[in-house]
Amino acid sequence: MTQTVEALFDEGIERYKAGETPDSLIPLFKEVCDRSRKNSSAWTCLAWLYLLSDKPNAAYEAAQKAVKINPQDPQARVNLVLAMLDASKSGVRQHIEAAQQVMMLVPELQQEVQQNIADGLARKANWKSLERVQAWLFES
Repeated sequence: MTQTVEALFDEGIERYKAGETPDSLIPLFKEVCDRSRKNSSAWTCLAWLYLLSDKPNAAYEAAQKAVKINPQDPQARVNLVLAMLDASKSGVRQHIEAAQQVMMLVPELQQEVQQNIADGLARKANWKSLERVQAWLFES
């Protein structure tokens, strides 16, 4: 029997939290995105995995889809900014400002983004673009 999209997504999150490599999780999240095209959380996760795997162009495409589906998700915006920085694209300021605005209104989302940044820095040491984003979001 085929797993539901929700079960597949939850499995992917649990495997990520257990320390599985991003490269091994990308196919699972691609399947979730293929089966549930309007699931912004899945696109956000896929973009994050691509970023951790040094695939900024693929991350950019996934993050763009996530932001298009849910423009109020600050993590989707952060992922888009990271992909833009890692792929040497311009135009990050508007996405940083949008993420800051949402996080000011919803403190829980700010906490979530801070935790994700800490996780990203732990998984990918010396991630310069993530360090820049962290400074822009939380040290200004």
